[in-house]
Amino acid sequence: MASTVESKVEERKDTNEKPIDREKTCPLLLRVFCSNGRHNSLAEYRRGNTPPNELQIYTWMDATLREIGSLILEVNPDTRRRGTVFEFCLVCLESTKNMGRLKTLGSITIGQKGFDDNKTLAQLGFIIGDYLDIAITPPSRGPPQRRMLRPY
Repeated sequence: MASTVESKVEERKDTNEKPIDREKTCPLLLRVFCSNGRHNSLAEYRRGNTPPNELQIYTWMDATLREIGSLILEVNPDTRRRGTVFEFCLVCLESTKNMGRLKTLGSITIGQKGFDDNKTLAQLGFIIGDYLDIAITPPSRGPPQRRMLRPY
């Protein structure tokens, strides 16, 4: 007798999380550092320094990765190509050690729905004062196309 086992994946919403009234709640300053194809080195965040590629965004703790990505698209037209991947990392600074650590948060792909799209800053453990480090990778171009030669 063969029995089948089915599995079901559900996304659970945290019932303790209260919606934020963006009309009445002051936004926070989110400092974002974007690089093409890679994350910034953790060494660039040491001793109060930051990488030079800073983008400042005013947002709320209920902002999703998709929403943050769309704000970057507005100011950086090169990232708008379908298939561009945004990989998010949280940079947590520890003032006592004058060091920080990176925590992978998730990724989004332009033009595609994904598992991490609706994760909020609050759900991901963001604390005001942390930074976001984003590696932006354009879509792969695939193998080079061979040119058609004219027959003579």
